[in-house]
Amino acid sequence: MKNSWIFPAAALVVGAAGGYLSGKSSPSTGDRAAVENSTRKTRSSNRPDSASNDPGKRGSRAGGTEAIARMPGSSNRIQALLAFYSGLTPGQLEDEARKLDKLPMNERIMASFLLFGRWAEVDPTAAMAFSNTMGMAGGFVRPTILQSWASVDPANAAKYYQANTREFAMMNMMGGGRGPMGGMGPASIIASEWARQDPAAALAWAGTLTTEKSKAMTAVVGEVAKTDPRKAAEMVASMESDDKGDAYRSIAGHYGALDFSAAQTWIRSLPAEDQAEALASAIGGLSNSEPQAAAAQVALMEAGEAKDGAIAEVVEDLARTDPQAAADFLKQQDSKDAQQDAMRSLISTWVVQDSAAALAFANSYAAGDVRDSALQTYIWSNQSAEPNDLIKVAETITDEGDRSRSVGIAAVRWMREDPAAAKAYVEQSTTISNEAKQRIIEGRGWGGGGPGGGRGR
Repeated sequence: MKNSWIFPAAALVVGAAGGYLSGKSSPSTGDRAAVENSTRKTRSSNRPDSASNDPGKRGSRAGGTEAIARMPGSSNRIQALLAFYSGLTPGQLEDEARKLDKLPMNERIMASFLLFGRWAEVDPTAAMAFSNTMGMAGGFVRPTILQSWASVDPANAAKYYQANTREFAMMNMMGGGRGPMGGMGPASIIASEWARQDPAAALAWAGTLTTEKSKAMTAVVGEVAKTDPRKAAEMVASMESDDKGDAYRSIAGHYGALDFSAAQTWIRSLPAEDQAEALASAIGGLSNSEPQAAAAQVALMEAGEAKDGAIAEVVEDLARTDPQAAADFLKQQDSKDAQQDAMRSLISTWVVQDSAAALAFANSYAAGDVRDSALQTYIWSNQSAEPNDLIKVAETITDEGDRSRSVGIAAVRWMREDPAAAKAYVEQSTTISNEAKQRIIEGRGWGGGGPGGGRGR
């Protein structure tokens, strides 16, 4: 059974499944025909579509996903869904897609991801056509369809994308930034998948683009750099100067993880203006497996945004195994911006292991943005402390907006555990607005947003 689509698309599962949940899937025949007629078909001429119209075969699938949803064991359900969808024809997959909104939400998330991933491998234009009848929800399903399609037929996925760019407008809006979705615009998805099969062809295609050219080319060299950073570095030579910066950083991250010494040598050959960011990326790669060694390299960097970014990477990685060491490292840094940014990952990890130590570290800072960032994270991450104790901590935050948010979230928790005591506190509080007080007392939550502060990256 071929399941190549599940791993490439894994980073998009939340967005794809979440979008599917937000709308029903009941396409009309007219809409389906209009979309399919506007695209070049890639489905096989010998597709066994007739099976979807066979009453006997429909009967044999009765209750398929519903029965799987009742199976004990999450991994068992996933494996069963893989087997079930892999055995269906494109027509049958469409039938199953219409049933997804009947499943419980948690089962629907994984089922929709697996179904659309499989459908895109065997009949991508039909899967795309179906997504185009889903309204706004279709915009969230398309990343999985596009990535799965590109994993088996990147050339035709690219043709479809370039002929129908407006269908992917939402994906372009979501691209960029850090995290699983960071930089994953439609062209980057195609380029990355294509690079796994034919890097030269992928780079050539990416070079023909306009608005997404730089990101797509970076996706290609980044994919190559995972296993052969030297080859990736050679590929950058064919790129225009304005497109090289992101590519250098992508290569450096992978290079640093594989061979930091060689990465340093390569970085010294880059234009001077690109070296600091590339070095920070290489240190981030090294930090994934050797955070202590990465911390030593950070100490050698010149002050600036590149160093601040490297500090945050090291703190996050080091905190997973030794939060005290991460705290000691962070305390040595002179940059308040770096301390504030890194505090969130440190405290959120540390509070689970030793909340008292995390709070003591936060309070070791003088009143101000860094301490506020630490205390906010402590309050939002602490699931074991008494809510009234968290409120006491929240009331010491200096920034008015941050203090109000933190007191509010602690008060909401308190209402769930001791409504009378929490209500008495909320009514006399001078920190929470009257509107927020009413929401909390009525059990409508806080509604004040997440932790504030921080510059983002």
